[in-house]
Formats: sequence, C-alpha cells, structure tokens
Amino acid sequence: MRTVTYSMGVSLDCYIEGPDGGDWGVPDAELHRFHNQQASELGLHILGRRLYEVMVFWETAEERNPAAPVSELDEAQLEFARIWKQLPKLVFSTSLESVEGNARLSRDDPVETVRALKEEDGGPIAVGGAELAATLTAHGLIDEYHVFVYPVALGGGKPFFADHARIDLELLETRTFSNRVVHLRYRRA
Repeated sequence: MRTVTYSMGVSLDCYIEGPDGGDWGVPDAELHRFHNQQASELGLHILGRRLYEVMVFWETAEERNPAAPVSELDEAQLEFARIWKQLPKLVFSTSLESVEGNARLSRDDPVETVRALKEEDGGPIAVGGAELAATLTAHGLIDEYHVFVYPVALGGGKPFFADHARIDLELLETRTFSNRVVHLRYRRA
C-alpha cells in the first residue's frame, strides 16, 4: 500500500499562509536540498488548483535560467526544477482547462481517487494544498504529516489543519536546520 504524506512549511502558530500572504517560508539551500531528496523519492504528487498554479513555475524554471548556478541556493533550486519536471502530478480542479508538463487534470472525486491510488503499486504520494489535504484528512487517507516549523508567528491566516476531528499522531523524526526551521515527521497513530 502506498503512503500518502501531507507536507508544508508552517509558522510557529501553525499557519501555512499569513493574513497577507508573505514570503516568510522561503527555504535556504540546506532545506531546499532536503526537500529535493524527499521529492525525488515520490511516485506521485497530487495538488489542488491553487498550489498547482504556484508550482507550475518549476516546469520551466531550468529553461528560464540556463546560466550556470551562481550560488548553492541556485543549484538546489535548479535541481528541484529537474526533479519536479519529471515527477508525475495529478491536479484536482473544476476550473482549469488544462495542465502543463508531467501533470494530468482530474475532475473526479479526490477521496475515491486517492483510495484507489493507495492500493496501486508505486512510490509514495505527496499531497499539496491545505484544502485538498483537509478533505483527505477527514477521510483518514493521509498516513504521514511532515511539518516544517519556521521561527515566526503570523497571528492568523490559513491553518495547516483545517476543520477536522481529532487526529492522534506518533512522532517519527525531528530535525533542526541551520536556518532554525524544525522538521517534524508524524504518522497517524
């Protein structure tokens, strides 16, 4: 059975986005390399429309920046662009007409689709987008939660966990990065 993981950067008060958005959650080179390693192990990434529209940037990032990397961060970002471009993606949307790159568009029920995908052979599945993750969490379809806690409190915004019932979790792993971000990896208990 395939594992489904929801992974996001959060503020200390557990928001993935502040009241006015903001760029407080930008990874440095070390954290980017960690994300690259995680992404390279995936078999599929499923996304909602809004996150897809943010991430589509990575489909052509390498072509838009063909010069040699000038910093360690540039190198990590180009590596991510290569990984992202090859990674199969499934985008759930009722408003998009098409998607780019190695992505396919679905108008099907995400709950039934993910249930079926979990039973197939293949690598782990990542979930991107708070609303899609909330739907899958409500149906017990997310196996692991990876939280990257940034040293900032936002005081409001979009929460990592939307309205949901209690979820008992077991801590599997922690790691502190040099930029003071703490990674917490939990499994549904």
